[in-house]
This record gives sequence, structure tokens and C-alpha cells, in this order.
Amino acid sequence: MSRTSCSPPVSDDGVSTTSRRSKTQADVAVNSADFDAEVAASAPYLSGPALTAAIACVAGTGFTLFGYDQGVMSALLTAKQFENVFPQVVVPKDGSGNHATLQSFVVAIYEIGCLIGALSNLWVGDWLGRRKTIVVGGIIMVIGAILQTASYSYAQLVVARIITGLGNGLNTSTVPSYHAECSPAARRGSLIMIEGSLITFGIMISYWIDFAFFWISGSSAQWRVPIALQIVLALIMIAGISFLPESPRWLAKHGRDAEALAVISALDGKPHTDAAVQQTYHGIREAIAAESHYGNDSSPLREVFTNGRSQNFRRAFLGVVVQCFQQITGINLITYYATLLFERLGIDDVKARIIAAANGTEYFLASLIAIALIDRIGRRPLMLFGAIGQTVTMVLLAVLGSIDSSGTQVASAVLLFVFNSFFAIGWLGMTWLYPAEIVGLRIRAPANAFSTASNWTFNFMVVMVTGPAFNSISWRTYIVFASLNAFIIPIVYFFFPETAGRSLEDMDVVFALAYNEGVSPVKVSLRKDVPPAGSPEADEILGISGRDGSVREDASRSEKAA
Repeated sequence: MSRTSCSPPVSDDGVSTTSRRSKTQADVAVNSADFDAEVAASAPYLSGPALTAAIACVAGTGFTLFGYDQGVMSALLTAKQFENVFPQVVVPKDGSGNHATLQSFVVAIYEIGCLIGALSNLWVGDWLGRRKTIVVGGIIMVIGAILQTASYSYAQLVVARIITGLGNGLNTSTVPSYHAECSPAARRGSLIMIEGSLITFGIMISYWIDFAFFWISGSSAQWRVPIALQIVLALIMIAGISFLPESPRWLAKHGRDAEALAVISALDGKPHTDAAVQQTYHGIREAIAAESHYGNDSSPLREVFTNGRSQNFRRAFLGVVVQCFQQITGINLITYYATLLFERLGIDDVKARIIAAANGTEYFLASLIAIALIDRIGRRPLMLFGAIGQTVTMVLLAVLGSIDSSGTQVASAVLLFVFNSFFAIGWLGMTWLYPAEIVGLRIRAPANAFSTASNWTFNFMVVMVTGPAFNSISWRTYIVFASLNAFIIPIVYFFFPETAGRSLEDMDVVFALAYNEGVSPVKVSLRKDVPPAGSPEADEILGISGRDGSVREDASRSEKAA
């Protein structure tokens, strides 16, 4: 963890009373004997590196489950027993009928469930808290997986995939926020990029499990067991989260100050009276004070659509856009249809499955590179590197696709590996990290619900159109994705601020300073003179206090006017 400190309680609706009291008064309250006893009683089971590792493991299990659920259908679509039960997914070689659409639909409908789950987090996320939302999401996924495993009709499979997606949507819009809010600023990027790697780990093991069960051609276990195995990951996640503390930021936002301070202390592995722990806590409380508009009782959902000093709408929109960008790169063209893509290149059934599994393995290994780079070189350079590489790769795939020869088919297969590598380094984990970093605490739950909904909306679009697109325009589909990847490059360069090395509350200061000076947040984010959250200089930038330390009661009026 990095900075923190303390202020008096916040009401249940998230409105801070700190804005009307000085830091001195808050410090007195925090240093009282009763408060110290309450902090001690609220201490989590684990602390220090052990707690950080446990949170990473549970969050990672959630994303392994996410990846597994994404990849498991890839090879099952052409499994003999799956085709016997669901003949609607069998596409005739001449492309006649609507089977290509039905095949895409049973894959893509999962994204509709995820979209509903993500949007439901607009209301349940802040109400239940991060931990309970993850538990609910896990339970729904278990129910959905059981129904998928027991499916005997196309309609039942479609409904079951929607239910599974509902749970996954809740989890994917909650887990990144939970992990980001419990991570130190210096290592937050690498910790959450590990989650991105675990998505590919889940995809990889789903491919290999599909391949292993491919040989059980005389039983429906060929496809039922691979689908059912996701239940194991869901149960591990549900069990693990029960031993972990709630996010300190969510606790502080809901007035549970002693618990929040106890969790921050445990995450840092230091006493709650330590200066660094106090600084972090003060930064969180002051962010709540600034975002609460000094008594404005508007809901976090409404505040997403405000700007002013907090720049809420701009920040939430960046999260929505970055999630959209991840999907329009065309990555799920490969993730969901890897086996089919390799078969279209003239590779036989068994070899196509082996290459698809190897592709998933290489995808996982490439994602590990981003973990080492994310906090060293920052978010923007990796996003730009990935987008440029993806554009070039899609152009080459289109060129080679227009030439029908065995040599170009082999080269195209290699380029699918290359595309995965660029994506894994630049965009895989980034779009789960960036939306959680870029928005303020008060709107984090609804903003991440919107951004995750964006992911699933465009995911559905890409997965739904891919099958019919290849049937209709063949290799020209790659030209579409090349253009979309090229479009991403200037948008990232001109509009995406850097978040590396800053605490979540520091980003409030970056956007407020950019607003006060009338300059781009991108330029401010690259400066080295931005004061840290919790400092008097930051308080003045945020409009919490003047130079003499007094609370600025006009801040609310200026915010509303903006």
C-alpha cells in the first residue's frame, strides 16, 4: 500500500463529514483509545506479503475461471458428441442455411449474460461490497455451469450460457476494482497484470482439456466434463474470498473507518499508527470528501455523468473506451474460434486442436512479459506498442489470406501466434487495470460496471459477426480489424493519461490539477511535480482546503457550477 490517514466517519450514503472538519480534529478522533481498540479488533487474519499474495491468488482464480469459460467452447464446437446433441452448430461446407449464425449465437450469447451481470453491478456493487458481489457472481456461475453440463437442447444451452455469463459479468466488473483497491501503487500494475496472464492461463488449460477429452468420442463426457470443470475454479474462488478482508476504500466510503484503517495496516504490514499507513488513510478519506461535494447527496451513478474538478464523466468514459478497444482488436476472433481458424487454413482436425492448444500456451507465456514491464515503462507505451503490432499483423493476415497456397497458410498460422503476443503484452490485462485506476472512489463501482459492460457489448458484437463475416468476405475480415487497430493508436496517444506509479487517489489530483490549469490530463499525468494525495498541496488542488488549512466551503458551489 502507499499513502493513508484518517478522518471522521462517512454516512452510509457515502457523504463525508470530513469536509467540514479540520485534519487536526480528525487526527484526535483517530488516536483515541476506543478507536485504537476497534482497529485492533478489526484486524484481518493475514497481513503483509501473505495478505497481498492471498488476495492475488483469489483474484487470479476469478480470472482463470473467466479465461477458462472463454476458451472452453473453442474446440467443443467441432467435437463429434457436441455436434450430435446440438446439430444447429454444424456449418455445412457450402455455407448454406443459418447454421453459421446459430453457431456464433450460442458462443456470443454468453456475452449478453456478462453484459447483464456487469450492468447489474451499477446497483448491487456498492450495496453489497466487493467481497459479497464476488461470492454472488461465483454462485451464479456454478448454477450456470451445472445447467450447461446437463443441457440436452440448443435452447437449454443458450439459457445456461446466459446465466453463467451473468455471474461472470458480476465478477469481471468487481474483481479488478477489489484487487486495485487492495494493492500498493508501486506494484499495482504488475499484480493486476498477473490477472490478465491468468485469463490466458485459463484459456490455455481449457484448450488442453478440450484436446484430452476429444479422444472420448463415444460419450457425451467429451464435452460435458470440460464445461463442468469450471465449477471447481468457482468454488475455490468463493471459498478463498471468505478469508479475505473487504476493500479498505469501500469500508471508508461507508463509514467503517476502524475496519478500513485495520485493513490498510494489514496490507502494509505496519501498525495503524505508522506515518505511511496514516498518509494512505488520509488520502482515501480526503478523496471521499472531495468526491462527496461537501454534502451533495446525489448518487454515485448520477455523479458518473458530472465533470468539474473531479472530471468523473471523462474518466468513466476512458474506462468504457479502453474496454471497447480491447474487443475491437479482434482478439476473440482467435480465442473463441482458434480451432475453426486453423481448420480453415487446411489443417486437419487433430492437428488444428494441437496447434490451437499450443497457441493458447504461447498466449499465456507472452502475457508474462507485460507483468515485468507494466510498472517500469508505464501503461501508455504498452498500449501503443500492442496496437501498432496488432495493426501490422492484421494487414499481413489479410495479404496472405488473399494468396491461396500451402506456404501462406503456414505463415498465417504463425501470424495468429504473433497477434496473440502483441495483444498479451499491450492489451490483455491492461483493460482490467486501467478502468479501475482511472476513476475516483465514489464512482468506481458504477464506472467499472459501465466499462465492463462495454467489454461484453463489443465482445458480443465481434464474436457474433465473426462466423458470418468469414463465410461472406473470407480473408477481408482481417482488413476490418486492421483498420480498427490503426484507429486505436492516435486515440491512446492523445487522450489516455499515464497512471503508473501513482496511488488511486493521486489520479484525483492529476485530473483536478488539469481542470484547474485548463490543460490536458495526459500532460499533467506525465509531470513529476504533481503533489501526492493527502498532502496540503493536493488538498488545495482538490478544493478541500485553502493554503491556511481551512476547509473551503465554496468548493461545493464551484463544482456544481462547473
